[in-house]
Amino acid sequence: MTASLPARVSGYFDSVLVSYIQHQYYNCRVTQPLLLEQLKEIGIDISSGQLNNILTENQDEFHCEKEGILHAGLAVSKYAQVDDTGARHKGKNGFSTCISNDLFTFFASSGSKSRINFLEILRAGQSDYVFNEDALTYMQEELLKKALVASLKDASNKYFPDKDAWLKHIDDLDITRPRDVRVVTEAALLASALSHGLPHDMVILSDDAGQLNVFIHALCWVHAERLINKLIGFNDDHRSALKVVRDQIWQLYAQLKLYKASPTQEIRTDIEESFRSIFTQKTCFETLSQALARLYKNKSELLRVLDYPMIPLHNNSCETDVREAVTKRKVSGGAQSDLGRRARNTFLSLKRTCRKLGVSFWKYLNDRNAAVGNIPNLAQLITEKAAARG
Repeated sequence: MTASLPARVSGYFDSVLVSYIQHQYYNCRVTQPLLLEQLKEIGIDISSGQLNNILTENQDEFHCEKEGILHAGLAVSKYAQVDDTGARHKGKNGFSTCISNDLFTFFASSGSKSRINFLEILRAGQSDYVFNEDALTYMQEELLKKALVASLKDASNKYFPDKDAWLKHIDDLDITRPRDVRVVTEAALLASALSHGLPHDMVILSDDAGQLNVFIHALCWVHAERLINKLIGFNDDHRSALKVVRDQIWQLYAQLKLYKASPTQEIRTDIEESFRSIFTQKTCFETLSQALARLYKNKSELLRVLDYPMIPLHNNSCETDVREAVTKRKVSGGAQSDLGRRARNTFLSLKRTCRKLGVSFWKYLNDRNAAVGNIPNLAQLITEKAAARG
């Protein structure tokens, strides 16, 4: 007698077992050797190769949904928090970048820290390069030579489908200086991201890493205060000055929290005056005075919340998200294949996003692996939740 397999069975194993393996590895951080031993002990006849295949291969639907998370999250949000951490891939050092807010989390990996890598990530899976007014504005802000800007502006081709086409265009225009190549590439990537729906007034909140200083940039107050907190006074007067200044900063921080809850022009004026008073003062501790002066130069970025009250004052939630990748790296080490790295980024993104949307990650995995469809696409849930907030 012959019969067709149940709909939930594709391949050698039931969809529930596949979900269990994914949940143990990506959610519970069980390593592959321990997971293999566990499965064998409960009577599952599975090889280490097949276990690895379940975790890394044929995940196109999950990858596609993950890319949709970033596109939807950036399209409906006014801000994004960004942080990065070290990551190992094929025995080499690299970096894992996290982009998130209270609706989504998105992980991506790259070989180096650069603005080009960050802008490539913001394209949300797109591969094109665009030269338009947005690119022109960026190049002018970066003080690129007027003659070079003019040559790019007059070029007939404004759209390039992939990196090879873009590099050929740069070569045709005889752009050879490393900084010029970098800036025009950043401009084309930024224009591409904007053309695919990224808001022009997007606020990027970071810890002051230079490569993340794009669009409307805001700084984390916790990282800023850390510049003062790490100072060590050499005598009682120095220590007293440090305590006074730190108290003043946290009083200002309390004012900012009040402003976020109920923005008024009166509170805004008080905050701006307090900021000027605190960060322009001269103290008996010269190192402290220099640190305050340095922070004063970042006034617009530290007080970005006055124009955008919805953004957080710190980057702690993004750092919590990044810890997911750090813990996974410490438990399981670095990825040994491109498929493995991509799968890790995808499932960590889906896990953290499910948590923020109030969706059970276990139920989500079962729904997708069994092709049930009871749980809507996560990008749709992000859009709906943002719309419900108004």
